Amino acid sequence: MSEQQLLTLDIPVGGMTCASCANRVQRKLNKLDGVNASVNYATEKAHVEAPSDINPQQLIDTIVAAGYTAELPQEEPEQEPGAAPEEKDRELEDLRNRVIGAVILTTPVIAISMIPALQFTNWQWLCLTLSAPVFVWAGWPFHRATLKNLRHGEVTMDTLITMGTTASFLWSVWALFFGRAGLPGLKHEFHFTVTPGDADMNIYLEAMAGIIMFVLIGRYFEKRSKRNAGQVLRELMKLGAKDVSVLESSGVEKRLPVEQLRPGVVFVVRPGEKIATDGVVVEGASAVDASMLTGEPMPVEVGPGDEVTGATINTSGRLLVRATRVGSETQLAQMAAMVEAAQTGKAPVQRLADRVSGVFVPAVIAIAAVTLGAWLLTGHGASEAVTAAVAVLIIACPCALGLATPTALLVGTSEGAKAGVLLRGPEVLESARKVDTVVLDKTGTVTTGVMELTEVPPTPENLLPLAASVEAASHHPIAQAIVRAADPNSLLPVSDFRDIPGVGVEGTVDGHRIEVGRSGENSGVVAVRRDGELLGTLAVSDSVKSTSAAAVAKFREWGVRPILLTGDAATPAFRVAEEVGIAREDVISGVMPEDKVATIEKLQADGACVAMVGDGINDAAALAQADLGMAMGTGTDVAMEAADITLVRGDLLAAADALRLSRRTLRTIRSNLFWAFFYNVLAIPVAALGLLNPMLAGAAMAFSSVFVVGNSLRLRGFSPSQSDSQKGVAHE
Repeated sequence: MSEQQLLTLDIPVGGMTCASCANRVQRKLNKLDGVNASVNYATEKAHVEAPSDINPQQLIDTIVAAGYTAELPQEEPEQEPGAAPEEKDRELEDLRNRVIGAVILTTPVIAISMIPALQFTNWQWLCLTLSAPVFVWAGWPFHRATLKNLRHGEVTMDTLITMGTTASFLWSVWALFFGRAGLPGLKHEFHFTVTPGDADMNIYLEAMAGIIMFVLIGRYFEKRSKRNAGQVLRELMKLGAKDVSVLESSGVEKRLPVEQLRPGVVFVVRPGEKIATDGVVVEGASAVDASMLTGEPMPVEVGPGDEVTGATINTSGRLLVRATRVGSETQLAQMAAMVEAAQTGKAPVQRLADRVSGVFVPAVIAIAAVTLGAWLLTGHGASEAVTAAVAVLIIACPCALGLATPTALLVGTSEGAKAGVLLRGPEVLESARKVDTVVLDKTGTVTTGVMELTEVPPTPENLLPLAASVEAASHHPIAQAIVRAADPNSLLPVSDFRDIPGVGVEGTVDGHRIEVGRSGENSGVVAVRRDGELLGTLAVSDSVKSTSAAAVAKFREWGVRPILLTGDAATPAFRVAEEVGIAREDVISGVMPEDKVATIEKLQADGACVAMVGDGINDAAALAQADLGMAMGTGTDVAMEAADITLVRGDLLAAADALRLSRRTLRTIRSNLFWAFFYNVLAIPVAALGLLNPMLAGAAMAFSSVFVVGNSLRLRGFSPSQSDSQKGVAHE
């Protein structure tokens, strides 16, 4: 099926309480003919690719039939942009209220039940009064999810919580009303492990209430962390301007909401204002603060013909800008979309976690049943058997397993966006980990892509003023480089100017015919002749970016081999390679676009895992062929579409940052999975053997989720690399 025949939707899914829920929705959607769905618990969205002839409502009905809520995304939502975050805030507030209520009611129950000195006459009935609302009201989110899933023949991690707490509560109620636990004078000592005793004298109200309290606390911090980790998306959308001054044909300015701005319309940007949308300067000159997009503190000088980006800040002069891209087409909107797409996708390690959690819950229930039977068959009382089985159910809840990957992806991709590194999808993380070779395009990637005069040989003649005088009438990049290097006051009048395509220019200066053109096959060397006699040559080339050498050094430090790949001639390619620290044998010059692809393929055939960094249309095929494609954000849209990563800052240090962040995020995911998985594996036998009180099991399980989220949040504060020159400027 071709891409043109696919319908792509990102559907918000409500009611998911764990990774098993996401796994269930995903399975249901993927059973539909031709549908490929990926459901992420952290972002609460289903990314669906389906045949274009499918009725989207069928997707919604499938999700609803599975027991969850969903609605089709609106292209032009009637609600305010902040309505969705506000809805999530209400969910968070409801959870917070349940946490507060559970803590207030549960704390005295635990204290009285654990400390015999506090156990006054009939204390157990007060504990029942306090713990009943905890079970019914505070624990309702778990019970509701369990009932909903059971109606569809499914068990999830909420099932474990409901089964464990219900068993504890009902056992306690039975012991209080029908056993000896309700008699005055009962003393209940706290034990870390399951202890023998008369079944009808043991109550587990503190375990039940404690489990719900601890799990609620863990889930609250989990949800709040997910909210905080996705904050960059909301912050990105807040960066844009809210209204704009449009310049009408009469010259009168009219203030409009930015949503009404259309391509081709000219708008005014005063000093200190945000630029409303992407566009081209048609009048005025100023310095634009683009640090929010590029991470660079130095303002960029702009004038007529220069492109500017929406949400950047005009710092000085008044600008007239013609809008070129609006709405979802702007760089800011594309950045937000890429971040969300990366956060919604699933890395191979996440799919592994989903498969594990999908079979984990039924297995745990079976283990709990075996534990119950084993204790009873070995002569233990019903109280000890039930307690051990309940502890198994609680400690096994794999919430941490479900959070291990999505929380790290949320934080990692968000931090990458702020550092100017946009990942197309989480599968990029796996590719970045294996990269051992990085192929660098020269022009616009390692170099600035702007021609500059680099060499003027000493001659008795005024070589530069003569050449610049003639070149001033040409728009060729080499001509402009020569003109920029000359003193404007040294330019002389020129007559009989002639531009010869592919050769150069000529004109008469002070009665002499001056010819300025290419010298032989070297396009970067310009020969200057007077009346046919060679006066000297000028060397022109694009300069190396200030951060390129530092980036190459970092690649080498991490064991990644840098290769320079260019369509330029060997001489300028060797010069650039020497300046940034790339060996001559790792320079491949004079290649056509199709040759770049062949070069990547050859490296891959030799066993290398190749990353390609480029910026132009001619790099697009190579970027797509590489194991990891990285496109400069200052380059072409075609290159960025073909790449896995977009480097917004447009310098090579961002490529080094991309590798560093990807590897760091993947390490975090793996450590999360290791902790979550082995925690459950090791804790289940401990609980089954009666070595873990159910309440402590609940606290430990909740702590594992908090640990995983906290470990992921360590990715926050990722700082972009700086070259030595940048550090010096920042220090000054």
